[in-house]
Amino acid sequence: MKSERLTNNKIKIFLTLDDLMDRGITKEEIVGNSLKVHKLFQAMVEEACESLNFIMSGSIAIEIFSLPAQGLIIIVTKEEEEDFAEEEDFVNLQVKFDESPHILYAFDEFEDVIQLSHQLLNQGVFLSTLYVYNERYYLLIENVSEEIYHKVISLAAEYGYASTLTLYRMGEYGACILEKEAIQVLTSYFHL
Repeated sequence: MKSERLTNNKIKIFLTLDDLMDRGITKEEIVGNSLKVHKLFQAMVEEACESLNFIMSGSIAIEIFSLPAQGLIIIVTKEEEEDFAEEEDFVNLQVKFDESPHILYAFDEFEDVIQLSHQLLNQGVFLSTLYVYNERYYLLIENVSEEIYHKVISLAAEYGYASTLTLYRMGEYGACILEKEAIQVLTSYFHL
């Protein structure tokens, strides 16, 4: 489990599929929204909040994004405190669960992005955007059909690693190098 503070009132928790398995929970159980899942998330959120000195009080919104074949991103947002001074232990949780339709992979070397792009082009994958952020390259792959989804994940994992960054953070702090047609542009300029 990785956690980081995004703002004064927002933190992000990333759980890999292995983290979920270690805690004895499956993604199907998460979608099922069971009591076991609620208790698990409450414990994980409390653990992350404690490690980041993030005080949970008042109204808390929890958004859970499923990254297929990668894990879960949990965004915990504390509403601006109005007047909860006399109700210090008051916590109101609102949980929202979404599937993330995109694939975002990070690469240390530009050559790895080029190699992967040639592999993905052969699979018929086109819609993609290339970013650079903190001296790493990030390839956002979108609209992958269910038939080849796991193959695309496997190929991407050969050349890079799944990113825990949100698209919002990438859009805010990363620099877009090639938009929408990154795979086509890279394969047309860089031949194997």
